[in-house]
Amino acid sequence: MAAGKNGRHQWEESYKRAKRRNCKFMTVSSEEVDPLYTPENLADFDYDRDLGYPGQFPFTRGVHPTMYRGQLWTMRQFAGMGSARDTNQRYHFLLDHGQTGLSVAFDMPTLMGYDSDHPFSEGEVGRCGVAIDSVEDMSALFEGIPLGKVSTSMTINGPASVLFAFYIVAGERQGVAPEKLRGTIQNDILKEYIAQKSWLVPPAPSMRIITDIMAFAADHVPQWNTISISGYHIREAGSTALQELAFTLADGFAYVEAGIKAGLDVDEFAPRLSFFFNAHSDFFEEIAKYRAARRIWAREMRDKYKAKDPRSWLLRFHTQTAGCSLTAQQPENNIVRTAYQALSAIMGGTQSLHTNSMDETYALPTEKAVRIALRTQQLIAHESGVPNMIDPLAGSYYVEALTNKMEEGAYDYFEQVEKLGGVIKAIELGFFQKEIAEAAKRYQREIETNERIIVGLNDFVLENEKPEIPLLKIDPRVEQEQRERLRTLRDTRDNAGVRKALEALADSARGTENVMPRIVECARSMATKGEICDVLREVYGHWEEPKIF
Repeated sequence: MAAGKNGRHQWEESYKRAKRRNCKFMTVSSEEVDPLYTPENLADFDYDRDLGYPGQFPFTRGVHPTMYRGQLWTMRQFAGMGSARDTNQRYHFLLDHGQTGLSVAFDMPTLMGYDSDHPFSEGEVGRCGVAIDSVEDMSALFEGIPLGKVSTSMTINGPASVLFAFYIVAGERQGVAPEKLRGTIQNDILKEYIAQKSWLVPPAPSMRIITDIMAFAADHVPQWNTISISGYHIREAGSTALQELAFTLADGFAYVEAGIKAGLDVDEFAPRLSFFFNAHSDFFEEIAKYRAARRIWAREMRDKYKAKDPRSWLLRFHTQTAGCSLTAQQPENNIVRTAYQALSAIMGGTQSLHTNSMDETYALPTEKAVRIALRTQQLIAHESGVPNMIDPLAGSYYVEALTNKMEEGAYDYFEQVEKLGGVIKAIELGFFQKEIAEAAKRYQREIETNERIIVGLNDFVLENEKPEIPLLKIDPRVEQEQRERLRTLRDTRDNAGVRKALEALADSARGTENVMPRIVECARSMATKGEICDVLREVYGHWEEPKIF
């Protein structure tokens, strides 16, 4: 349907004469937004090529034909604090209040692959997540929770192989065979070098460990998602929506290429790859990002990487609302921010969702705050009417034009990365890091100059505000007790057996044998996370990122 040129001319004249607000009309990513979108913005739009139907190539409208009419998204609240037993109590609380999947937040020593009694861990044990040092902790974390029935997501990257092994052995202790386990390890080491900075070893051996995990899971844990390719942390580091989209998919393609290079059949591992995106504050920009991501992934997997199984073409993703958008000022406003960010993820077709709590700028969330966050999802699911319609914004001139623009921009970035020699070479040159730093600087400057309004921060502020909300505090005794448990573990285990298992892992890491079976044996022998990670660090060495000025 063509737009009426006469009507457009009349509108343009009226628009020029009309009073307008004195501000920049731009997205969260600082992209200018036209005042009106019409069929002229979609002159080359082809329904079958660009849109199609839900559950059909190119999956712009969703990966399932029924979407939320068949099954609602998984409501997966990210949680972890203090000891394994502390977090186990929170998991039971969440499950009792209607959560349908678990997502583990680990403390900083665990993310970095150090035991709780390591000097680097002092003052950080259990502070920003749960402390997990051994399979004993992993078993305590899921006590009373049947691992054969629940789906578990673990946000862990450098030490992902170790925590995965702990989970497998914890399942064995419950009588659950590995092939019955369902869940995800984030295991996205490339975005660690790009954004979050928690790695164990240099990029090349990291990729070797990841392909070993992919091969091992395909044979032994077939329901497990071996990588959750994460744009979330790229966005939290300050990227634009386009950079999040492009850099995340570039990482995904790098993993696919690494798997193929390692001799794996793409259709053996690609169906178990999943994605993790950020739901930021620009409602339409986020929806366009998700739709473009599905379309790009499907096309490249089918046409470039020659995947034959349609499951390999599906970009399935988890979403978390934007932690970086939350404000310490007027924290109750964060409930509203989280609600419309969650709505954008759902209208964009997410498979699972975490909603942030209002108090997370201060501390780990209280039970009340996390219940409100969970209720936000339930309200959307059961009261808004949104899940009744599949891809309700399809055909919107603005949304389709924005989706196309996202796709075009992503391919521009892919070309730049390719010219630099690929993702790992671009990381080593600091390309991604510099792009994100520049975007973050621009966004911050817009806030400081009031070009961008953040409610309660640089406008609509309250004088002498002192937010009075209850905060969760981690008892310092958590660290002392965790260290005592480690001491007891080392005193009572078979240390000769541990040394033998660690030596076998070192031999495997130096050679070409898959390291995952050795890591699982280390877990069974009661080796600690830090001991296993130290073997990998000793074999593969250390890596420092380039200095960017």
